[in-house]
Amino acid sequence: QLQLVESGGTLVQPGGSLRLSCAASGFTSDYYAIGWFRQAPGKEREGVSCISSSGGSTHYADSVKGRFTISRDNAKNTVYLQMNNLKPEDTAVYYCAAALEFRLCMSLRFQSYWGQGTQVTVSS
Repeated sequence: QLQLVESGGTLVQPGGSLRLSCAASGFTSDYYAIGWFRQAPGKEREGVSCISSSGGSTHYADSVKGRFTISRDNAKNTVYLQMNNLKPEDTAVYYCAAALEFRLCMSLRFQSYWGQGTQVTVSS
């Protein structure tokens, strides 16, 4: 069974840090670019960051540049999202997804697989 499973979401105070993980099973994720998306209540899902299959290229939304870092460990079939200096507006369900092409990895419609999401809440 092909699966992406996110973990690491929790309640954190503003200014705090979290690391999300996206573990792939049932397929070799290192053929895919992996992206992180988020959806806040009442808002559309948006791309946050993505990383190429090799890990050599990354892309970030302007809202998270300088605060979030994406990385991957292909030996573990896992992609990470390190989130620092978190703000209340980062509160959302975070999803990871796999796309066959890096140039499409921030686009919602071109993802081959989606995870079920993990909740991140930034609040004091």
